[in-house]
Amino acid sequence: MLQIIPLDGDSATGEPLSKHVYSALLARVPSGAEANSESLTVSFSQFLIFVSEQWLLVFALLLSLNLLLFTESRKAGPALSPQQAINLTNKSGGIFLDVRDSKEFKRAHISEAINIPSANLPGRMGELEAYKNKPVIVVCRMGSSASAAVKQLRANGFGNAHRMAGGMMSWDEQRLPVTNK
Repeated sequence: MLQIIPLDGDSATGEPLSKHVYSALLARVPSGAEANSESLTVSFSQFLIFVSEQWLLVFALLLSLNLLLFTESRKAGPALSPQQAINLTNKSGGIFLDVRDSKEFKRAHISEAINIPSANLPGRMGELEAYKNKPVIVVCRMGSSASAAVKQLRANGFGNAHRMAGGMMSWDEQRLPVTNK
């Protein structure tokens, strides 16, 4: 049977409560038929002790998970790798939409990509009407700002809009062809 220890710890030795609780839990290892019923209780007890002692870590973990979920929910769906993007555009007659500014686009861009800077996208959506039912792969510099453009496109009826993971940096890393014309 487990010994009940007062919540204020051991006043005689001044040791924290957790040391006594851990030693009491470790001293009693259930065996046989009682192992199944008591091991869950012991594990849950250990979990509660951990949470009460490491509340700051638990809070940080929960905050991180919430931020991750929030960030992922704001993204415009799963990103395509450069190779997946090429395959999709070749198979279905789609286009690459480059949302970087004009200077960056002129330096190097994917062949036959259309350049509409993300700030100008709402006003120039009509230029993309011919591709409303085809894949539109949105490309930016690093792959992060394309999400907002994909959301705008989807809100305007472009159901087959995708973002390319890693943007032009990923394209360049894979040494895929670019042009400056």
